[in-house]
Amino acid sequence: MSTKVTVVTGSNKGIGLAIVRALCQQHYHGDVYLTARDSGRGDEAVKSLAADGLTAKFHQLDINDEKSIVSAAAFFKKTYGGVDVLINNAGIAFKDADPAPFPVQAEVTLKTNYFATRDMLTHFLPLIKSGGRVVNVSSFVGARTLNKCSAALQQRFRSDDITEEELTGLMEQFVDLAKKGEHEKGGWANTAYGTSKTGLTVLTMIHARRLTKERPHDGILVNACCPGWVRTDMAGPKAPKSPEEGAVTPVFLALLPVGATDPHGRFVSDKEVQPW
Repeated sequence: MSTKVTVVTGSNKGIGLAIVRALCQQHYHGDVYLTARDSGRGDEAVKSLAADGLTAKFHQLDINDEKSIVSAAAFFKKTYGGVDVLINNAGIAFKDADPAPFPVQAEVTLKTNYFATRDMLTHFLPLIKSGGRVVNVSSFVGARTLNKCSAALQQRFRSDDITEEELTGLMEQFVDLAKKGEHEKGGWANTAYGTSKTGLTVLTMIHARRLTKERPHDGILVNACCPGWVRTDMAGPKAPKSPEEGAVTPVFLALLPVGATDPHGRFVSDKEVQPW
């Protein structure tokens, strides 16, 4: 029987590290890979887990570098024949007080949270084994943002026939309009982070529909989730949830039992499917 393998992006700290820790603690039978851009920080995180008696492995992975994604995908294909669980946790958010102008924030935020995560899915979805689980860490801010968009945009983002190409074109449109200061005139909400997470949640739904159609007997479940407002470097010290509490829903989705058919293509928070 081949070894099960889980890959968690951006997991040397915060929610990502808490996800890896929880998977190791739950006597998950298989190899759990902590990944990070910086090998030194990744190795330190693995050592911190080892000090608590938990065993994780490290692989360098920078989702903003497609070569790094391709290299990692090749490693997991060669070593394990694929991946059982992929948790796309890596993401960024500018602080409210950040002086970077909005056009810069829009481009940088969507580059990581949407386009780079899409690159991960492009290269890793074909590697997901039968019975696999894919969890994209999104945010309730994406759902709120959607409700502030124009009726036309809301209709497309909620439609069952939106394609990945159309969605990506819309994300590019947002960045282009933001650079001109015209995004609100174009029907978009005034938030780069929220827009990036709207895009990620819709991308999740598109991939779920595609997998159901193309691999109907493989039992793969793909979901987006909100970990909640969590005390991390990104969200700040005032957030009500600990990283461990933030890891609960992503881990729940990663470990959905064999034979489960739902949730699939859903947005999940506090282990419950949320309206979209």
